[in-house]
Amino acid sequence: MGKYYKALAVFFTFLPFYFFTLSCQEGGEAGDLLGNWRLTGSDTHYVAFSGSVTVMRTTDGRQVFGNFQHTGDSLFVQYYSIEGQPGDTLLVEQEFGFKPFSNIRVKIEALDADNLTMSKDGRQWSFYKY
Repeated sequence: MGKYYKALAVFFTFLPFYFFTLSCQEGGEAGDLLGNWRLTGSDTHYVAFSGSVTVMRTTDGRQVFGNFQHTGDSLFVQYYSIEGQPGDTLLVEQEFGFKPFSNIRVKIEALDADNLTMSKDGRQWSFYKY
């Protein structure tokens, strides 16, 4: 019975963001990035883009919002710690590996309807749309 309640909790945690994503789809700034992406090889790390807003989140309920700009093959991201929690910076910089927290620039190596690959300083991240 505990697994059932945990699954419901995860579902209802992400449901508001899903509706937020749907409501912001007319914001053309996201372009091909629009939608929800899962980090390849991870069951717990996700990133989503809608309009000019992005969110990094994990299945345990942690999430950090930011703004982004996609220019050419570069992605510029500014994340914000709304409540000033040290865990917000740890989520972005250590768990996802995007640095620095408030001024991220990564190169988009590949982007299509199903896959997103980014790189920075010899490190590479691959995501797939779900």
